[in-house]
Amino acid sequence: MRSEDNTGFGNSSNNSGRFFDRRTGGANVHKKGVSLLNRYSWYHTMLGMPRGKFLSLLLLIYVSVNLVFAGIYYLIGVEHLAGIERSHNLKEFSEVFFFSTQTFTTVGYGRISPTGFLTSAISTFEAFIGLLSFAIATGLFYGRFSRPQAFLKFSDTALVAPYKDGSALMFRMTPFKNNLLSEAEVKLTLAMRVEENGKIVNKFFTLPVEIDKLNSFSLSWTIVHPLNEKSPLAGFTEEDFGNTDLELMVFVKAFDEIFSNTVVARWSYITKEFVWGARFNPMFYAGTDRQSTFLDISLLNSYSPATIPAASNTL
Repeated sequence: MRSEDNTGFGNSSNNSGRFFDRRTGGANVHKKGVSLLNRYSWYHTMLGMPRGKFLSLLLLIYVSVNLVFAGIYYLIGVEHLAGIERSHNLKEFSEVFFFSTQTFTTVGYGRISPTGFLTSAISTFEAFIGLLSFAIATGLFYGRFSRPQAFLKFSDTALVAPYKDGSALMFRMTPFKNNLLSEAEVKLTLAMRVEENGKIVNKFFTLPVEIDKLNSFSLSWTIVHPLNEKSPLAGFTEEDFGNTDLELMVFVKAFDEIFSNTVVARWSYITKEFVWGARFNPMFYAGTDRQSTFLDISLLNSYSPATIPAASNTL
């Protein structure tokens, strides 16, 4: 039965998986009810694919297409390809394969050439496919190169640290490339699984932070959510943090001054990534001439133990 206060996220834990976001950002959702071709945008998939996987896929497609055409030429007969030295099968097939790669890339060294209508027609079609393929690959390379990205790194853990007279939930992030970000804004959503009337249900909370906007984002930014009486985590002890299914979903939006475009970044922290009683160590420091500031990205996850005031556990 649908709850009257269901906002659309779903109150029942049976309607959703354990986590809503993937660890590296993006929704942890698998879509069904539509065909495979309609379920995925191949363009978005190729642009968002990791660099190594993208290059490996292009190489795999290139080799596979040439193997298919080489097999066709070989089945027609190598006698229809002038310039091939008759030898054992492996040697002949390797010659046919390299003729296919030369045709596919329209290089055409000229040592081997098709003879007869069928072989010439297939090589013409292969050259046409090669031109289209390289045009698509070039477009994908340009799209990946020119796509605006936030280039933000997030700390691996979120800390429960002493803050003012109590405690606060903190994590931090920093830009790691030479992009210029301004008008940065962060929003936090906490997903919590709690027991109500003998059933495990999902609860969603928007968490306020001390500073949610920056005019210029060039150093590290520690996001602070005070664990006061207004927080859904008020009164949580170290044991509560360890025993409750929590997921902190982070959404960051900023304006990239170089691309003159808005960029976004997402991140997620789950229960095992909350550390009780710690505070972050500084990441940046002034140069010896006191004219420049140095930001040490390697210190992003650096923190030290800290004591949480006992009074903050019983708000």
